[in-house]
Amino acid sequence: MAVRPYVVLSAAVSIDGHLDDANSGRLLLSSAEDFDRVDQVRADSDAILIGANTVRRDNPRLLVNSAERRARRLSEGKPEYPLKVTVTASGVLSPDLKFWHHGGDKLVVTVDGAMRSIQTTLGDLAEVISVGPELDWHLVLEELGRRGVDQLMVEGGGTIHTQLMAADLVDELHLALAPLLVGQPDAARFLGAATYPGGPNARMRVLDARTVGDIVLVRYAPKERH
Repeated sequence: MAVRPYVVLSAAVSIDGHLDDANSGRLLLSSAEDFDRVDQVRADSDAILIGANTVRRDNPRLLVNSAERRARRLSEGKPEYPLKVTVTASGVLSPDLKFWHHGGDKLVVTVDGAMRSIQTTLGDLAEVISVGPELDWHLVLEELGRRGVDQLMVEGGGTIHTQLMAADLVDELHLALAPLLVGQPDAARFLGAATYPGGPNARMRVLDARTVGDIVLVRYAPKERH
């Protein structure tokens, strides 16, 4: 069995727990200093994963922006950019999205019923694989481990965060708390309703807490609960 990657879940949230607001534009929760911190975590990772909803909604390039960090990756014998991964059960992905046209290799992980349509839609823009009739996160991580991914950075969205946290598959959680209040009931939340390991009384161990610009960054060890 392949060794699963070390999973780092990264999210910036408002004080009231939202990843974004309900308006059409993207709400920038992170500060310039925190964006730079995230860029470093990306550079330290072998792959970056986001859900298909986030690819469609935010249309991100999902890159290591620092030329110096990219050069360091190359000097270490790594690809210039981490592998970019998205996960979809519906298979609804447009070939025009920025995700496919920037950075290095791209991988789509899907289910049997959507695999052929995604391959037809994307052509050679990305490799497409299926993990079976249903999406199984254990199989997703095992596949990435087989591909040499030692550290996986997960950047959202809320559905992905919820599923991985509920399955107890997150090794480290980076939560950047922005000094903003969204207050919109329809805005995307960091986590949804789920049965989380240990229940509501299980407390995670704090690895670190510090300020990054006007952001408060807390690093947790989700598997270490008491």
